[in-house]
Amino acid sequence: MEEIENLAKKEIEKMEEVFKNLKLIDEKATEIYNLALSYFLDAKYFLENKDFLRAFEAVVISWAYIDCCLHLKFLEISDELKRYFTV
Repeated sequence: MEEIENLAKKEIEKMEEVFKNLKLIDEKATEIYNLALSYFLDAKYFLENKDFLRAFEAVVISWAYIDCCLHLKFLEISDELKRYFTV
């Protein structure tokens, strides 16, 4: 269980940095961005409550929404942080 805890913490830290640096460039993405943010906040909640599997699942879902928006050019992020995504 320690492994999943460490993975959840690591991914949440990455996404914390991502959310601080994201720029919405297309209003079409507002709802998707809000879903990603909600999943991210859920991940932090689950982590605080030591529900590490759900924390990991939620942060991965958040990541997937952001990755999708980056591919569709709805969001912008620095080149340095693009390494976290498939763009």
